[in-house]
Amino acid sequence: MQEIRHTPIAPTRTQRLASGGEIDAHRHDDHQIAYAGKGAIAVTTDAGTWIAPATRALWIPAGTVHRHQAHGELELHLVGLPATENPLGLDRPAVIAVSPLLRELVVAYTRDPDDDSPARLRLCAVMLDQLAVSAGQPLHLPAPADPLLRELHDILRADPADNRSLGELGRQIGAGSRTLSRRLRDDLGLTYPQWRTQIRLHHALILLADDMPVTAVAHRCGWSSASTFIDVFRRTFGHTPGARPTV
Repeated sequence: MQEIRHTPIAPTRTQRLASGGEIDAHRHDDHQIAYAGKGAIAVTTDAGTWIAPATRALWIPAGTVHRHQAHGELELHLVGLPATENPLGLDRPAVIAVSPLLRELVVAYTRDPDDDSPARLRLCAVMLDQLAVSAGQPLHLPAPADPLLRELHDILRADPADNRSLGELGRQIGAGSRTLSRRLRDDLGLTYPQWRTQIRLHHALILLADDMPVTAVAHRCGWSSASTFIDVFRRTFGHTPGARPTV
């Protein structure tokens, strides 16, 4: 991703974006947390895309060139933290779990960013404590470096419901299934079914953020039934696709 602008201080604020709205590529000298109180937020870097619904937040380390994209009507809460303050101990982007308490802390902390009262400082300290115990979540869709895998990635992203086997897709791009399987393992550390499921889950989060019914999402993303989709979604995210946390 080409670096577009440098904003040294990562802002702390609440803002709203329409579905499909973007914040263009930029970087900060600070760390940043991006949380979607409503809708879903995607962050893209050279390493891939991370997406988070309202039960998750995105950790963006200092210096990372990234852009944001809204899925659904987005209520975005941004928290900037000095580069010396790293409660998660992470040096790369990640999706983290957001407990009900952490959700309330982030929303309250971003409500009035100009408030420098002792009460707000105490709120920040509790928020950092909660961040330190937040678990990482498997919501990263890695960007393949291999040219053949990029072709395959484009096909699957264009139509997540494409149920062709790896061999059938390989014939379209001029590669055998063994070659593609080996490159998937070497490049991404994934099998083809694992990678395809990640792509489908990412697309499902986007469609759910736009309030598409669960049954329609299952069909559009290639699951044989809504119950199968719900089971995969629950095992991955810890809740059903129809669940909506209150903020």
